[in-house]
Amino acid sequence: MASQSFPVLFISHGGGPWPWMLDRMAGRYDKLAAALRRIPSEVGDTPAAILMVSAHWEEPVFTAMAHPHPPMLYDYYGFPEDTYRVRYPAPGAPTVAAQACALLEAAGMATSRDAERGFDHGMFSPMQVMYPEAQVPVAQLSLRQGLDPREHLAAGRALAPLRDAGVLIVGSGLTYHNLRAFGPAAKAPSTQFDDWLQRTLAIADPAERDDALVAWESAPAARAAHPREEHLLPLMVAVGAAGADRADCVYHEDDFLGGVSVSNFMFGHAVAPAREAPAQRR
Repeated sequence: MASQSFPVLFISHGGGPWPWMLDRMAGRYDKLAAALRRIPSEVGDTPAAILMVSAHWEEPVFTAMAHPHPPMLYDYYGFPEDTYRVRYPAPGAPTVAAQACALLEAAGMATSRDAERGFDHGMFSPMQVMYPEAQVPVAQLSLRQGLDPREHLAAGRALAPLRDAGVLIVGSGLTYHNLRAFGPAAKAPSTQFDDWLQRTLAIADPAERDDALVAWESAPAARAAHPREEHLLPLMVAVGAAGADRADCVYHEDDFLGGVSVSNFMFGHAVAPAREAPAQRR
């Protein structure tokens, strides 16, 4: 167990089972893969467990995965046949699931536990790169249907004590998620929204930062970047768990998959910024 609080992460998890397809990707995932490989050294101590909030799981109430040995959930379509046999054999973390539910319930939120659900690709794809030996137990936590940003910020605040218990909290989504407009069509809206996000996460006052995130729909190109916000909501949980900790951009590229501006963030750990400030971009 670490001697201090673990940081909190928001990561871009990429599309489908991409880590098992790098030889077929023509370098399109090289920068994201390199950033995810850096995470264990940036985090420091190996966590006792990971609590991951994936964009690919929504339930009527916050629901935690309680399976001790979760199966695989191949929640993607149109990929090569071999990618439906990949395995990420990390153990589950039912004790962490129970702790997460207890913290949420103490904060007045209804919860449930699911003892059958498997790991989805929002979990196993980035984890295959971050911790390829699958040695860290993982519990997933769902989003709550309705996707209320203030509610997900509050959930993150409730979960923050897990950071002092050796748990790494990870929000797994994407800072731009418009499947109808990837490639060159994504350049302008993803850049506008990412610039706003960088400025917003740099706000020092936690309450002011939270208020700005709650009003995310008023950001430049907000609905062009997120026609539906499920890939943004894991960030809200991460920010809530971060409290007053600052945000550091630990990965950024302006040409992901041919035109998308995307970023990853770490809260509560001093790392060098991964990009220029938005105002300096030319």
